[in-house]
Order: sequence, then C-alpha cells, then structure tokens
Amino acid sequence: MAACGEAMDAAEKARGKYAALSFATIAVVVGLPLWWKTTETNRASLPYSEISNLDSLLFQLTVPISVVFAKGTLLGDQERKLPFKEDQEAETPLNPKTSVTAHYQISYRRATPQEEQVLSRVSGQGTGDVALPAQEAPAGSLTIYVIPSSSRLLPQEITMYIGKQRSAVIRAPRGTAEVQAAVGAQIQQVTRVMSFSAESITGALSDRMPILQPGTEWKRPFKSSLGYEITFSLLNPDPKAHDVHWDIEEAIRLYVEPLLDKLRLVAEISVDSQILYYAALGVVPRFDAPSSSYILSAHSLPHVINPVEARLGSSAASLYPVLNFLLYIPERSHSPLYIQDKNGAAVPTNAFHSPRWGGIMVYNVEPEAANETSFPRRVDMDMARVMEVFLAQLRLLFGILPVPLPEGTLLESFGNEGLSAWELDRLLWTRTVENVATVATTLTSLAQLLEKISNIVIQDDVASQVFHAVESAQKALQDLGTGHLESAFQASKEAIMSSERAFFDPSLLHLLYFPDDQKFAIYIPLFLPMAVPILLSLVKILREARQNKKAEKEATKMD
Repeated sequence: MAACGEAMDAAEKARGKYAALSFATIAVVVGLPLWWKTTETNRASLPYSEISNLDSLLFQLTVPISVVFAKGTLLGDQERKLPFKEDQEAETPLNPKTSVTAHYQISYRRATPQEEQVLSRVSGQGTGDVALPAQEAPAGSLTIYVIPSSSRLLPQEITMYIGKQRSAVIRAPRGTAEVQAAVGAQIQQVTRVMSFSAESITGALSDRMPILQPGTEWKRPFKSSLGYEITFSLLNPDPKAHDVHWDIEEAIRLYVEPLLDKLRLVAEISVDSQILYYAALGVVPRFDAPSSSYILSAHSLPHVINPVEARLGSSAASLYPVLNFLLYIPERSHSPLYIQDKNGAAVPTNAFHSPRWGGIMVYNVEPEAANETSFPRRVDMDMARVMEVFLAQLRLLFGILPVPLPEGTLLESFGNEGLSAWELDRLLWTRTVENVATVATTLTSLAQLLEKISNIVIQDDVASQVFHAVESAQKALQDLGTGHLESAFQASKEAIMSSERAFFDPSLLHLLYFPDDQKFAIYIPLFLPMAVPILLSLVKILREARQNKKAEKEATKMD
C-alpha cells in the first residue's frame, strides 16, 4: 500500500509539472505573441526621405518667351539667323534651404504672314487702341513682338505696349545695327512687368524667411486658401436721418463678377451682402473748424475695425478667409467725414484697407437744403464710384499689386474684365510657390510629430494622403521647371488638400493615446494574477530538478 501511494504521488507530481510547463508554454508561445499583435500600434509606412527632401525647396520657375520680329526690323545677316533659341537664368538664394531660379526659355522667329498683316496696321490715333495678333498662349508664357523704329503701329512717343493678354510690342531702337542685342534690355523690362518678380516670390515665401523690408505690411495679401468669402456691408448708423438705397446685386454683377470669374481659377469665391443699422464707428471723429468737417486721422483707423467687426459676424461661421468691404454712411451729426493720411492730407478715395482683413469706405451724403425738413432723406448710392474703390482694394488683398511701368510704356485698358491674363499668371506663380512651401512645412511638421510620438496610430488612409501630397508637390515642382504653370498650380492645390487632410485627421489626436506608465497600470492587474502561479510552479519545478540532480550525483558517489 505504501508503494502504491508513493507511485500515485509521483504520478500526481509529474502531472503537475507537465500542467505547469504546458501553461507556461502556451502563455509564452501563444499568449504573449497574440497579445503583442493585437495591442501593437498600427503605423503605416510614410515617405520620410521624400518629405525631408521637400524641406529643402529649390524652385526653378521656367518662363517660355517667344520673340517675334516683324518684317524690316532686322538686317539681312541677322534675319538669316532666325529661328534660334537661348536660355537665361537668374538665381535668387533666399536662405540655406530655399532658393528660386528664374529660367527664361527665349525663342526668336520671324512673324508669320497673318502676324505681319496685323503688325503693319496704323494705330488709332488718340485712342490708345493697338490691335495685336490673336494668339492662344499657355499660362505663364509671353509673346513679344518687335517692330521697326519707323512702324506706325504704336504712337511715335511710345516704345513699349503691354496688352491685356500675354503679348506685348516693343519698338526697335533707332540707329542700332545689332537690333537683337539692343532689344534684350527691353525684353527684360517686359518680363519684369508681365511675369513674376523677385519681390512677389519672396513675399510668397515669407513664412520660410524673415521679412526683409519692414514697413511693407500694407502689401501683405491674404494667404493662399482653397476658398474665400467676400462680404459687402452697408453701415447706416443713423437710419432716422438717411434712407439709404444701394443696388448691390447689380453692382456685383457689373463690376465684381467679371473679376471673380477669373479669380475662381485660383480658389472658390462666394459673395454676400448685408445692411447693418445703428452700427457706428468705434472712435469719435475730430471736428476741424477751418473746413467745417470731421476728421478720422491715420492713427485712429486701427481702432475703427474691432468694434465694427463684432457686428459683422461673418468670419465666425466661415470655413474660409473672409474679405470684408464696409461702406459707412456718417451720422448726420458727424457729416461730412474725411479720412486723413499720416501726413495730414485728405485721402482722395476717402477709404482705407487693412491687410488680410478688408477695406472701409466713408461715403458722405450731400448736405440737405436749408428748407428741407423731411426725414429720413432718401440717399441713392453711386455704386460705380464705390465699386471702383472696393475693386482696387480687392486686387491688393489678393496680392495683385500695381506694377511700375518703364518710361514710354502704354498699357492696354482691361475694360470691365478687371484683370489681365498676365496679372492672373503672376498670381498663379506666387500661389503655386506658396502652396508648395506650405505643403513642405505641413508634411515636415507631421513627420517630426509622428517620429517623436511612437504610439500614434498611422492609418492607411492618412498614409495615402501623405503619399499623394508628396507626389503632387513633386509634380508641381516639376511642372514649374518645365513651364507648365496651370498644371503646376492644380498639382499644388491637390498637395495642399491632401496634406491638410492628413495633418488634421482625427485619428492623430494625442488625447486618444496613453503614456507608458498608464499602460503598465492597466496591464499589470490583468497579467499578474495569471503570471504568479505559473512563475511559482516553474520555480518549484526548477528547484526539484536541481535537488533530484544533486541526489543522483550523491548516489553515484556512494556507489
């Protein structure tokens, strides 16, 4: 019986050992890998090397220029060299990580018979109208016609004519044998007017470098965006005295929409209007006794915007930047009201604008007659005068700045279009460069964040957006280098959209994740009750194995 009991105890101990080893094996071989796999952070791969390359932006902006010589402009030997091409480059290093290279691809050729027929005409004397050959030049390119010094296409005192399309005319200098070399300086002048400038590109890259010219804040346009909202507001602080009528819908249709139709290539633009009663300025104007008028000085203008902005309410509910244009009718007790500049002179337009916000115009009502006692007086606004001011401010806010023209230059009237084709190209150049720079900054910040916080989940759709943003930015840079401006701009817009979707994806919120100490606090109560018995059993098994081994050695020595 004793031997049977000992055999049963040995069998029970063996089963205990095998069970403990089985539990430990299952926990280590199956449990731990399964737990590790099910709790690991899903991090899709990202193109970190390509993002790092984007951080160093080396822009090459290629401008295709076609120089067309009219008959009689060149001498025989010079004309026989046509057609030919040449390249010119000018590099502008901005900082160690950013540089801009202007690459001009200039092709020289003779005028075609159809172009000769147009260039040989006589201009309309006194009208300033010059008929240029019809041509469909792609965005970003220029066509420059060179006419003989004796040509009557331009008035004799005019040496350069800038059209509203992507074409210009220059008159060859008199008494010059090397006409081609002589017109080279004129071609550079035309390029500075009709294409991008170093100043405009530097302004587009202002976020990557400090402002080099303090005092130019008035030139700061709205930053590049996928959309804008324009709000026209009529402020009537004294409706008991003035019954104001403005035909804003017709004014927008006649004056604003032609300009916006072209700007919608750059971004989505919506327009609305409103009338605010009893909305007064935040400052009290100063009475000027000599002129019997009220004055708003330049130093008081910044204090005008904040109180008025609180009444607008448009920017709070908008997803896009809002351009505010306010038409203010002074109170009867503060009329007439004039704005003065820093030098104390009256502003001709009686208006001012604030960078990246909008503009305000003060519209004075004609004083009432001595025998007029009926109030409120009906006031019909001269919307042509109002919109002329607002359109000028709108161009400044979009970064369409006036370009200084060389002496002897005639500029074609834009008519009701409000924007020439080459001005739109200048805007596309700056917006494309700004978009690519913004994408590079956004992706670099995102990559640094994800490398720093290793437990943030990188989902596949986020990685897909990042890859698409990088590819689109690279395509924009490539198209800029080959002179395809419009496709470069569209690629930069796609890069902006993808990078912002990735950066602001809700799955990247840091509040969704726990630090390591909290993870230990969660998992220890789960694994400790299970791990302690298994570990104690393994320790006991090892101890017994050592004792048995030691006993076997002693028995061997006894024998």
